[in-house]
This record gives sequence, structure tokens and C-alpha cells, in this order.
Amino acid sequence: MRNESVYRLVLLALLAALVVLLGLTPLGLIPLGFINVTILCVPVLVGTMTLGLSSGLVLGLCFGAVSAATAFTRPSALVATLLAASPVLTLLMSLLPRLAVPAVAWGVGRLLDRPSRQKWRLPAAAVAGSLTNTVLYLGLMLLFYVLTGLDAASVLTLIAGIGLIAGGCEAVVAAILVTPITLALQKAQRA
Repeated sequence: MRNESVYRLVLLALLAALVVLLGLTPLGLIPLGFINVTILCVPVLVGTMTLGLSSGLVLGLCFGAVSAATAFTRPSALVATLLAASPVLTLLMSLLPRLAVPAVAWGVGRLLDRPSRQKWRLPAAAVAGSLTNTVLYLGLMLLFYVLTGLDAASVLTLIAGIGLIAGGCEAVVAAILVTPITLALQKAQRA
């Protein structure tokens, strides 16, 4: 039992370090022409599906902290505009979607945890978690633009385009990466 606890703690620490590494370096981005697809959700989703919801929430918090650090130190043009209007809302936009990722992925995983649906469980959880991140992050950005009196109409098309293109690509990449990594870790955990 003690070895199991050590394994889980070490795996959680490794995944948290991976979130930080991917978030603070270009390693967390896959360039696809004119957009970059982020893979920061992958360690969060792998940790959630391998170690459980509480570990997933810890990883989601790490993801949110890295996202907040990035928003405050090297923001994109869209984030910089919101940051100037409200640092508190920018912090919430960085944290809340990242905490929702493991909750949604865990819920989808539990919903599909039946023998007849097992082969779809991990890809569906990965897609749901990734899309949760995209939809909530961009949705909160748009909402916070409105709440702070910024011109949300001028960025609506851009935000929708980012959501459709990058969000779709990120969901596919998450399903492709999370499934085999999680299966391998679960197999190693049983051995």
C-alpha cells in the first residue's frame, strides 16, 4: 500500500512539473500554420484519468497558475486588453476553466465507465476536458470584455475563430495523446 501511495505522489509531481514545463516554454505548443495548438490540457487529463479527480484538480490548479503567470507577464493582445481593464477578472479567466477541465473529464469518464463503452471512455473524456477548457476560457474572456465595458463585438469573430479552429485541433490532439498515455500508466500502475 505504501508503494502505491509513493507511486501516485511521484506521478502527480511529474505531471505537475510537466504542466509547468509545457506552460513556460514553447514545448507546450504545436504550431499548425497560423495558429498554435496547446497541449497543456494533456497532463491534466492524464492525471485525472489515472490518479482521480482530486489529483486532476491539483493539476488543473497548476495549469491555471501557469496560465495566470503568462497572462500577467507576457499576455496576448486579447488578454492584455482585459488585464488593463481588470486584473481580477483576468486571474479568474486563467483559473476557473482549468479547474473545470478535470471535473468534466472525470464526469464523462465515470459516465462511460461500462464494459460496452470502455474503448470510448478515454478519448471522450479527453475531448470533453479539452473543449471545456476552450469554451470556458474564451467564453469568460468574452463575458469579461462585456462586464468591463470593452468592445466585445469587435473581438467576437476572432474569439469564435480561435475557438473553432484551435479548440477543435486541441480536442483531437488531446484524444490522440491522452488515450495511449493513460492506458500505459494504468497498466504500469497495476504491474
